[in-house]
Amino acid sequence: MLARLSIRDIVLIERLDIEFSRGLAVLTGETGAGKSILLDAFALALGGRGDAGLVRHGAEQGQVTATFGVPKGHPAAKILAENGLDDTGEMILRRVQLADGRTRAFINDQAISVQTLKAVGAVLVEIHGQHDERALVDASTHRQLLDAFAGHEKDVAALEALWEIRRTASTALEEHRAGMERAAREADYLRHASQELKTLAPKEGEETELANRRTTMMQGEKVATDLREAQEAIGGSHSPVSALSAAVRRLERRAANAPSLIEPAVKAIDIAINALEEADQHLHAALAATDFDPAELERIEERLFALRAASRKYSTPVDLLAALAAQYAGDVALIDAGADQLKKLEAAATEADKRYGAAAAKLSAARVKAAEKLNKAVNAELAPLKLERAKFMTQVEANAAAPGPQGIDRVEFWVQTNPGTKPGPMMKVASGGELSRFLLALKVVLADRGSAPTLVFDEIDTGVGGAVADAIGSRLARLAGKVQVMAVTHAPQVAARASQHLLISKDALDKGKRVATRVNALAADHRREEIARMLAGAEITAEARAAAERLLRAAS
Repeated sequence: MLARLSIRDIVLIERLDIEFSRGLAVLTGETGAGKSILLDAFALALGGRGDAGLVRHGAEQGQVTATFGVPKGHPAAKILAENGLDDTGEMILRRVQLADGRTRAFINDQAISVQTLKAVGAVLVEIHGQHDERALVDASTHRQLLDAFAGHEKDVAALEALWEIRRTASTALEEHRAGMERAAREADYLRHASQELKTLAPKEGEETELANRRTTMMQGEKVATDLREAQEAIGGSHSPVSALSAAVRRLERRAANAPSLIEPAVKAIDIAINALEEADQHLHAALAATDFDPAELERIEERLFALRAASRKYSTPVDLLAALAAQYAGDVALIDAGADQLKKLEAAATEADKRYGAAAAKLSAARVKAAEKLNKAVNAELAPLKLERAKFMTQVEANAAAPGPQGIDRVEFWVQTNPGTKPGPMMKVASGGELSRFLLALKVVLADRGSAPTLVFDEIDTGVGGAVADAIGSRLARLAGKVQVMAVTHAPQVAARASQHLLISKDALDKGKRVATRVNALAADHRREEIARMLAGAEITAEARAAAERLLRAAS
């Protein structure tokens, strides 16, 4: 419910803070005192259209803050969660209107879009007036309201789940059919291409691997030639190792005759022989590392040629040939085995459609019965509201050819204002005053089902008086037993039934140079005086005060 409304620098309002309580709150005051300004400011905080003209003259900006106490699990909390906003249990909606026409929106001091503010405001507050174009007069909400009245929420949720299953099955069937049709049109080509790619058996990344291997082998071929020449020089037929070894053996035989002369030379030659043998081993290892095989190089080049030829033929990068082969194989499989799969998908889609259709038909029948009960309940409220010759009716039109997540029904509230006249949509047929009373009757019936926690009625008693005004007041009071109700009224019979009475007035400031709107909560004596003014006009008489007292006693 709305707990507090704070307004700064909006039209004639400089500074205004109003505390609200549960029950019925009425706002009264003379014409021009600022009741419409108050509602315009409230609507701004709920995401209504901004206007630079709302900013008080001389101010740079105006601001409206509405604080709500919101129960856990309320739809507004879901909207906050979807937009990444914190939910503290108390929701503070704030709108800043700048003098240049721009606006800024906040929830719990977090900047948000006006669309998000409007979405939250719509589930927290409903504003009803003679020319209201929101809430109950919006035909797109009527099916939801009928379901809320009948308690169909679980049935609708179950139907939405069946609709999703039906949609998924239908999508799978259509995709399979499209694939089969595509494959059938290209059957011969697909079979040939699939077989060719299957034989080629390309692998992802194969081209890069082969190219790298080819480069390595070609570089290795050049190095191997030089390595072989070096190995031939060191360990081949012209190797000096044999001659050096023979020389060492001859010197060793003479070593006993002249050891000091021979041993250093033998030692040096041995070192040379060992070095040559070690070099020969390194050269042998290097040749093995080059791993150059002309036959393998030829195979690699042939494979690269085949892959790149296929790439050009199928206009596909080499790395994507494997995926293309899988796609073609799948398409051929569709041709060969698609008929069996098609039958399975058709059966699944038919079964899903059948289940959805049965549930939708059952819910449609339940809606027709619920519509009869709703009609009876609303029509019972019309006579005291001086609509005794009028009739409310809920049109439920089922169209199985136009199904949707919530069923096959189009629901719209119709009225007939007088016997013999043509009934039609409530918004088009009822006049302003009649529409307000139809809405009140409907809202009384739907109060605890499908209603926002705060309802605002803007002068719905215009043009009526006496018993009809008293009936309106009675119904507003009944409604306030279930939800918070605010009513702007000129009817003393309505004001007398309020649990909170707020007087809107316009005070002169700066010796009459400017005026400002004020709102005062009235205590018992002041309240009686205001109701007497509403009864008598400018001059309040003793009779008016007595009549006001009777109204207050009767209401209590």
